[in-house]
Amino acid sequence: MFLNLSNHPSSRWSGKQLTTAQSYGDLQDLPFPNIPPAATTAEVEAMAENYKNKVIELAPKIVHLMGEMTFTACLLRKLQAEGLHCVASTTERIVLEEEDGSKTVKFNFVQFRTYPNLLE
Repeated sequence: MFLNLSNHPSSRWSGKQLTTAQSYGDLQDLPFPNIPPAATTAEVEAMAENYKNKVIELAPKIVHLMGEMTFTACLLRKLQAEGLHCVASTTERIVLEEEDGSKTVKFNFVQFRTYPNLLE
């Protein structure tokens, strides 16, 4: 199973991103938690421990992990210690500037990139 743990539900993904994720098996979403800006490092660590347990319970083959940076780094380290393969999505950012000064930003999915090992 490919577990999507991000703020972007798979129902909104492009065809290419869906197909790539589904090549790993069934696709399941686990919504990314709201990380309070005033949370301490210890509180973020506790939240990451809670989410690590949720992820392990789901037993994914691969985890797509994207979100608030300190939580992501903490959870990534915990998941890697459990032997789980974690990836980030990469996109090409395209900005279209209109004559009225407004901008339209589009993100085109490129690939899932494996995170470097944080345990070394």
